[in-house]
Amino acid sequence: MIDHVSIEVSNLDAATSFYLGILAPLGMSQLVSRENTSGFGKTYPEFWLNARPNMKEVSCDSGAHVCLRCASRGAVIAFHEAALAGGGSDAGAPVDREGAQTLYFGAFIFDIDGNKIEAVTFPGKDQE
Repeated sequence: MIDHVSIEVSNLDAATSFYLGILAPLGMSQLVSRENTSGFGKTYPEFWLNARPNMKEVSCDSGAHVCLRCASRGAVIAFHEAALAGGGSDAGAPVDREGAQTLYFGAFIFDIDGNKIEAVTFPGKDQE
């Protein structure tokens, strides 16, 4: 299905620092660092930041978001806390939610550029 996702960021250094903090609880690290892009993942880069210094501010009601799966409720909570501590903003606190086909535990944040990012774990897959 989907191999990787890329988002645009206005300041690659600031965004890389932000994402190092929020992706660590999900078991992801920076695997690629280039002049205009950073790639994060567990074993290969699945999530990319692409520098777009002249990008327009992301609209909070664009409807677009990226959802990252993680292993536990604790990871979802740590993701959310790291985002708020790193300058992001809350777009939905960590709670149990009803999805289209199942219940899940998730949280939404806006990153420092306004990109909406979600972390999610599913009942029965929680490792706590």
